[in-house]
Amino acid sequence: MTFSYSFKSAFKSLCREKWINLLSILTVASSLLIITLTAFFLYNVEIIANSLSERFSIVAYLKENLSAEETQGIIDTIKRRGDIAGLKYISREDALKELQHTLKDTGYILEGLTENPLSSSIEMKLKKDFVTPTSAKHAAGEIKKIEGIDEVYYGEKIADAIHLLRRSMQNMSIIIFITISTGVVFVAYSTVKILFYRRKEEIEIIKLLGATKGFIRMPFLIEGGTIGFFGGILGIIGALLFYLAITYRLSMVIPMLKTLVFPLEILILLPVTGIALGIVGSVIAIGRLKL
Repeated sequence: MTFSYSFKSAFKSLCREKWINLLSILTVASSLLIITLTAFFLYNVEIIANSLSERFSIVAYLKENLSAEETQGIIDTIKRRGDIAGLKYISREDALKELQHTLKDTGYILEGLTENPLSSSIEMKLKKDFVTPTSAKHAAGEIKKIEGIDEVYYGEKIADAIHLLRRSMQNMSIIIFITISTGVVFVAYSTVKILFYRRKEEIEIIKLLGATKGFIRMPFLIEGGTIGFFGGILGIIGALLFYLAITYRLSMVIPMLKTLVFPLEILILLPVTGIALGIVGSVIAIGRLKL
């Protein structure tokens, strides 16, 4: 009975004060749209960062005249490392063939060579979590100490760029989420406070009839959650329209925009986030009111 009354009361209030609630829903939707677009941008940046991580590698050049057993021993030692995702052994002959293929039309540069000047090497891929400047440098230093390794090369600047990109995006997302979420909570807080004062006489009457504080507060929590929910739904619609505009319109001018991915998790997370923030704002509002 209590929940039935609370939902009916909240629904009546939302319909009666439709313009205030509509304005609040649109404000919440605009705020959640900004959060969605930020998440959309960061999601695609993370995809790019992961693709860069997959391309990042450490190359160890082997000393000359190593036996097959010694070479295999070096490979086995590297495989046992916890930061290595995979490796590939490249013999001197394979390295020369790859160089010839790369040079193609300028292959005449290699004419006149009487012997292969290249060294055998091992190309290693680090696990994604280890593609940082510190971890890559540490791994390269440890691998260089292995007997039979002549020199180790790794893209230090690439590791720096990937790490900086990830950290910057994470920090920016946290700042934007906290800022916008605070705004959504404030909107819900202000709306519920206005609705409370507009129903003050009604509340005084049901208090005299013995209504508990929880009974009085419940409709306002439902209203705050409802405002957040519909704000989230409108935010999703706006985000999808934005995504379609980019992928189908702007992609005609900038083809690479077709590769952008819309995270489907947002379709569930946004309304849930809206409900949570709406309820939080309502709790703060009614918690500061004297009942």
